[in-house]
Amino acid sequence: MKIAPTKELSLFDSICIIVGIIVGTGIYKTAPTVAGSMGGWVGALGIWLVGGLLALTGALSYSELATAYPDEGGDYVYLSRAYGSWAGYLFGWAQLAVVRPGDIALMAYAFATYAKTIYNPLGLGEPALAAGAVVVLTGINIVGVREGKWTQNLLTVIKVAGLLAIVVAGIFAPERAPSVQESEVTLGGVQLALILVLFTFGGWNEMAYVAAEVKNPRRNIVRGLVVGTLLVTGLYIVANGAFLYALGYSGMASSDAVAADAMRAVFPASAGRTLSRLISVLICISALGAVNGLVLTGSRISYALGKEHRVFRPLGKWSPRFGTPVWALIAQGAISLGIVVFAGSFIDTIIYSAPVVWLFFLGTGLSVFVLRRTEAATERPYKVGGYPVTPAIFVASCCFMLYASASYAYSNKPAGLAILGGVMAAGVVLYLTTEWGRPGNNKKQGTADTRG
Repeated sequence: MKIAPTKELSLFDSICIIVGIIVGTGIYKTAPTVAGSMGGWVGALGIWLVGGLLALTGALSYSELATAYPDEGGDYVYLSRAYGSWAGYLFGWAQLAVVRPGDIALMAYAFATYAKTIYNPLGLGEPALAAGAVVVLTGINIVGVREGKWTQNLLTVIKVAGLLAIVVAGIFAPERAPSVQESEVTLGGVQLALILVLFTFGGWNEMAYVAAEVKNPRRNIVRGLVVGTLLVTGLYIVANGAFLYALGYSGMASSDAVAADAMRAVFPASAGRTLSRLISVLICISALGAVNGLVLTGSRISYALGKEHRVFRPLGKWSPRFGTPVWALIAQGAISLGIVVFAGSFIDTIIYSAPVVWLFFLGTGLSVFVLRRTEAATERPYKVGGYPVTPAIFVASCCFMLYASASYAYSNKPAGLAILGGVMAAGVVLYLTTEWGRPGNNKKQGTADTRG
């Protein structure tokens, strides 16, 4: 009997996956730099609105693809159908080998950085704390989808409530007069700000990877992607507004710990230590929510890869006992642990996997156009509004981000690009040696009806 995913995820679960992954630690780290790059209050808030609208064009494009092909794997499925098995294979390989484990490791390290300052009686270092987070959350997701989604829902609700509490507190800070213009806006500043904003919005597409597990997919996939993206956009705008109100433009732009500084503007200095601890707890929860969501959705990419490619076949098995892709979760967790334990200072290099991420985003955006032509007979419960303008805007933003991230990495971390190139070259070699020439593997795949 074939064991396959079951529909366990409600609309609320789906929204929590998106919001929980997007709202990690990025908003606390990137907000000051973004503000400093945009010259004043208007630009500092406007760039977050622009980022949210660009993410929404992507969410709408993914909504059409995910409702037409509600299978596990997201981009893996769309790329395979649009361009051939090689495209999905390389996407799955990149996600399994470096992108997804790197993201998990980065968020786990963010958790460890703050966790060690809260309570660490054993004196554990950051690698040990980060590894513990990966092991525990991978274990929870192995045990069952329900356990994984409940963990995600709890962490998401807490982190959103915490960020909203900071917003409310910021409103009660002594008012600071806004400045129309605090510094000069340059093209390079806008470019850097947009890179950071879209990085901070990363994760709006994650629900597509678990499409086969969404209840009532014809309606809830669209709702989850769009509502989740809009909620985060609103949350980011009001959070930045609160930071600006509490600290003023100059204070926010120069802040090293914007959330803590905003709280200090409201509460007396004597509460500083308690505030720092509470902010650290909130950031830990935010990081854990991102890790759990990345673990849950990322394993579905590897599962999809294993279903169709023999070298990864063990990953393509759905456990009848736990109802999860156990081996995909184990493999993903093991690689993440390898990065945590052995990478050390190399961790920051993983950030520069961004060029390949945006390359595949570009391919998926273009697949909206390709699949409308090549698979016109496929039922599309949702067609992206504003077609072809909406997906075209998404494609254009992907082109910009591909260029911007590649040029930034080349200028600041060329070793990252070299490593990334080596990983992708290894994937090409592996595909050619294990898949090329097999029946059906040199043409478009995934044509079976996957509608739920």
